[in-house]
Amino acid sequence: MSLRNPAFNLILCSLLICGCNGNDEKGTSPATESAASDDSSSPWFRDDLDQSKITFEHVSGHDGTFYIPEIMSGGAALFDMEGDGDLDVYFVQSGSVTETADNPPNQLFENMGEGRFQDVTESSGAGDRRYGIAAATGDYDNDGDVDLLVTNLGRNTLLRNDGSGKFSDVTAGAGLDQEAYSASASFFDADNDGDLDLYVCNYLVNWSPSREIECKNTLNQLDYCAPATYKAPAPDHLYMNMGDGTFQDVSVASGIAAIPGTGLGVIAADFTGSGQIDIFVANDGMADRLWIRQADGTYVDNALLSGCAMDMSGKAKAGMGVSAADIDGDHDEDFIVCNLWRETDSLYLNNGSGMFQDATIRTGLGATPKTFTRFGLGFADFNNDGHIDLYEANGRVANLATSHSDDNYAEPNVLFQGQPGPRFTEVLPRGGTSESLVATSRAAAFGDINNDGRMDIIVVNRDGKPHVLRNIVSDPGNWSILQIIDEHGRDAIGARVRIVSGDMSISRQVRTDGSYCAANDPRVHFGLGETTEIDDVIVTWPDGTEQSFGPQQTNTILKLER
Repeated sequence: MSLRNPAFNLILCSLLICGCNGNDEKGTSPATESAASDDSSSPWFRDDLDQSKITFEHVSGHDGTFYIPEIMSGGAALFDMEGDGDLDVYFVQSGSVTETADNPPNQLFENMGEGRFQDVTESSGAGDRRYGIAAATGDYDNDGDVDLLVTNLGRNTLLRNDGSGKFSDVTAGAGLDQEAYSASASFFDADNDGDLDLYVCNYLVNWSPSREIECKNTLNQLDYCAPATYKAPAPDHLYMNMGDGTFQDVSVASGIAAIPGTGLGVIAADFTGSGQIDIFVANDGMADRLWIRQADGTYVDNALLSGCAMDMSGKAKAGMGVSAADIDGDHDEDFIVCNLWRETDSLYLNNGSGMFQDATIRTGLGATPKTFTRFGLGFADFNNDGHIDLYEANGRVANLATSHSDDNYAEPNVLFQGQPGPRFTEVLPRGGTSESLVATSRAAAFGDINNDGRMDIIVVNRDGKPHVLRNIVSDPGNWSILQIIDEHGRDAIGARVRIVSGDMSISRQVRTDGSYCAANDPRVHFGLGETTEIDDVIVTWPDGTEQSFGPQQTNTILKLER
C-alpha cells in the first residue's frame, strides 16, 4: 500500500463519514438508478408474507425524539424449536425506549408446513418485552434443544427451551443479567470443552434516553446521531459456559474488554487454521477486531496485522453485518463486512493462515453496494449452481429529502449471483423479486423454510412488516442439506463439513451466527450444480478429529451424528 501525503490525509479524513449514522447521506442519483433498471430475468424470490400467516410488525418507538436504538433495531432467528425438522421464526420486537412497560412482546411463529406459520408467542413463554435488538441461538445446556438469547437495550434475556417449544427466562440464574446496549451475539465453543460459550457485541457504553444528543442532518433536520458523536465505545462481553447452566464473564480476564468498540456484527470461525475458534467483530466507524485465541485462553486483536481492520485505503468504515463462507473454494473461511452508503463492502479472502486480502473491487462488489446502507447480509448458494451468492438488506440511517418510498429511510435490497473467480454480478430485477421491495431493512435470517433444498430469507423491516422471501429459482441445481449432530445431541457449532464428488470438494462450517442481529439455520446447505452423486462427506469436529460418512444421496436432507 502506498503512503499518502499527510496533508492530503487530513483533507480526506475531514470529508469521510465516520460511522454508519453519518448524517451527510444523500439520495441515490438518477444516473445510479438507471444502472439498475429492470430486465427480463426470472425472479429468484417471492414475498410470501400473506401466505405465511406471519403477523409480526416491527415497532421502533420513534415519536419525535431521535433515540439511536430506534434506527438500529430489528432482529430475527430461524431455528427448529421443537425438533420436528422444520424452521420456526422468532422476531425481536422493540417498542418504546422510554415507556418500556408497555412494549409489545417478541413473537414466535411455529412452522406448520407448506409455508404457513402459527403465532405461539403466548403459549411459548418467549414473548420478552424489553426493547429488543437481536437474537442468537444455541443449545447452551446440551440437552438437545435450541435455546434463545435476546439482546436488548438494558438487560439481555436468555430463554431456555424445554424441548417442546416452551421457554423460560433463566437470565439471572445463568449470570447474564448485566446491563448494556447490546447488538449481535454468537454462541460457539471457545475452549473446545463441549459446551457453547457466548460473545455479545456492545454498541455504546452507558447510553440512556437522558443522555441522548441532539443532532441534525445536512438538511438541517433533527436526525439520528453518528456513533462518534457520543464518544462512548463499549467493551464487548465474552461469557464462558461453566457446564452447569451458568456463565462466567471473562471479558476482562480474556483481554476482550481491553479495546472498546461500537460492535454491531460478529462471526466466529477458525480463521487461522489453528484449530481454535477466533472472533471477528464489525465495529461502526472504528477499526474492526479479529480476536485470535491464545493457548492460555486470552485473546489478541490481530485485525490490523491480518489485513482486515480497515479497508485497502486504510479507512475504518461503518461495519454493520458480517457473513463468512469459503467463496473461493480453498477450504478456509473468507468473510464480508457491509457498510454505509458511499462506502464499499469489505470482502476479505483468507490465505489459509489468517492473513486476508481485500478483494472487494476485483470480485465486482465495489460499485452497487455503496449506493445503499447495508445491514443484514448473507452468503448462500441460492440457485444451487455450486457458487456462493450474496444477499444484502438495506436501509438508511439518515432522513433524506429524496427517497424510494414514503419512508425516507427505505431502500431496495440487492442480490448478487456468484460466479467463478470468484466474481459477483447483480441480479435484476433488483433484490431478486419481480418488483423491488423497498423498506428500511435490518436483520436478514437465512435458511430453508420449506425444506425444498433452496435457501429462503426472512428480512426484518424497521416500523414495518417483514419480508418472507421464498426461493423460487427456476431450474436450480442439485443440492444437499446436512444437519451435523455432536455427541451431546446438538448442532455441532464450529464443525467443518466437506463434500467430495470426483474432483469436486466443497467446504462449509456449521454456524448460526452472521448477518446483522440475526440467527440462521444451523443446517449446512450445499449447492451441487450438475453433480448427482456424493462420494464422501467428511466432518472435522470442533476438537479436530475427522469422521468420514461415506457416499450420500443428493437432493435430500440428512442428519449425520457423531
